[in-house]
Amino acid sequence: MICVCLQDMEVTLIAFGIARDILQERKLNWELVSGSTIGDLKAALHATYPDFDKLRSLRCAVNEEYVSDTHTVQEGDEIVLIPPVSGG
Repeated sequence: MICVCLQDMEVTLIAFGIARDILQERKLNWELVSGSTIGDLKAALHATYPDFDKLRSLRCAVNEEYVSDTHTVQEGDEIVLIPPVSGG
């Protein structure tokens, strides 16, 4: 029998705009289960901070590159939360 044990890993979140307002911090450490995707992170953020439901979109960049929700997160990644931007 093979046992696959998933361990927690830590990433750094950096938030801008309304995402920063929702988190009430610009930068924070976040724990995820090993093998988590950006989609998993977004689901966890929505569960922990329901105000994220008010955003029409939330883009993410991992280590300075835009990624999709299927991107697998790695231990120590720096994830930037990029909410919709309005101009004026």
